[in-house]
Amino acid sequence: QGVRRTQRPPTTTFSDIISTVEFNHTGELLATGDKGGRVVIFQQEIENKNQPQFRSEYNVYSTFQSHEPEFDYLKSLEIEEKINKIRWLPQKNAAQFLLSTNDKTIKLWKISERDKRPEGYNLKEDDGRFKDPNNITSLRVPVLIPMDLMVEASPRRVFANAHTYHINSISVNSDNETYLSADDLRINLWHLEITDRSFNIVDIKPANMEELTEVITAAEFHPHQCNTFVYSSSKGTIRLCDMRVSALCDKHSKLFEEPEDPSNRSFFSEIISSISDVKFSHNGRYMMTRDYLSVKIWDLNMESRPVETYQVHEYLRSKLCSLYENDCIFDKFECCWNGNDSVVMTGSYNNFFRMFDRGQRRDVTLEASRENSKPMQVLKPRKVCAGGKRKKDEISVDSLDFNKKILHTAWHPQDNIIAVATTNNLYIFQDKVN
Repeated sequence: QGVRRTQRPPTTTFSDIISTVEFNHTGELLATGDKGGRVVIFQQEIENKNQPQFRSEYNVYSTFQSHEPEFDYLKSLEIEEKINKIRWLPQKNAAQFLLSTNDKTIKLWKISERDKRPEGYNLKEDDGRFKDPNNITSLRVPVLIPMDLMVEASPRRVFANAHTYHINSISVNSDNETYLSADDLRINLWHLEITDRSFNIVDIKPANMEELTEVITAAEFHPHQCNTFVYSSSKGTIRLCDMRVSALCDKHSKLFEEPEDPSNRSFFSEIISSISDVKFSHNGRYMMTRDYLSVKIWDLNMESRPVETYQVHEYLRSKLCSLYENDCIFDKFECCWNGNDSVVMTGSYNNFFRMFDRGQRRDVTLEASRENSKPMQVLKPRKVCAGGKRKKDEISVDSLDFNKKILHTAWHPQDNIIAVATTNNLYIFQDKVN
């Protein structure tokens, strides 16, 4: 792997911490959201055939404030501006559209380019002042003249007041007309053109909140079947629902759950089995889930157990007590597929991220840090020593920095280019080009 460079400044303020990363459908644009409610979009530079090693050069394309902090006066609650998720819509014309959400409100943004401006109005001067109609003696045809490129972001729709609890997921349907939004207890279905109502398709809220035993942690539409979606829970289960069966999908069509190994049972079992992310493969045959210690690949045709399980940082199993005390055990790591579903990637601590090659059953640990990320430098695989005698290049599990964590990763839909967010830094890596 070769490395590009960090894209954000080194000084860390809370509002600069990246909270989501997402490529668009072509991979030409990469959007990041942060805790300050900003969306920064990077654009891939046109590939130079003479310098293929620079094909993943991404530069800032547009920056805009998506959400502002709000206050719910009825509940006396502050609503953070933090961007929880960004999802791109497939491109239909020259403009790009994306959905961004904080805890309560989803917005549809239009990102468009302007490189021409009109000139030669009949009723207006060039500086915008209106002319006296009595002085107009001839009719002019306005013309478009070139100007410097401007990228404009404008909010086209605001989808609000539909969630009592914090939104954790949004997912655009394959029909490109509807999308879902999920909070801790409910999932709503929206039409992209209609903002004043949504349909509740899942509601797991018990009549008595004291009987609450699980919450929804993530939800996603199937990439090809517009009637199918899945949602994961804090109990480690994934439910697949079919909207053709019933308007309210409280009764699932399939339940994916792995029986617990009694030998691994501990006080922390329930916490670490909570699923933090679920992603369908691009071909729609598999789905991937991420819990605290592992990544699991499920075949949609087999509910009883995953077909593949990859340990992300098994060496932390002995450290769960201290991770519970410093709240790290509740960190929500995301996961992603590469373009042809042959490799999966997820983050870990100490700015490490893990890749698992499904076909060759190989895995690698790489580090995204300023110290080893000079442009075009090849990343060295890292190894963690869990106990016993430490070898020369290994890192002791006791020296891992749990404040440096990679929660958000994204993979280019076609190329071997990945984006990795570490606190307020965005790293873009690509395959080494000889």
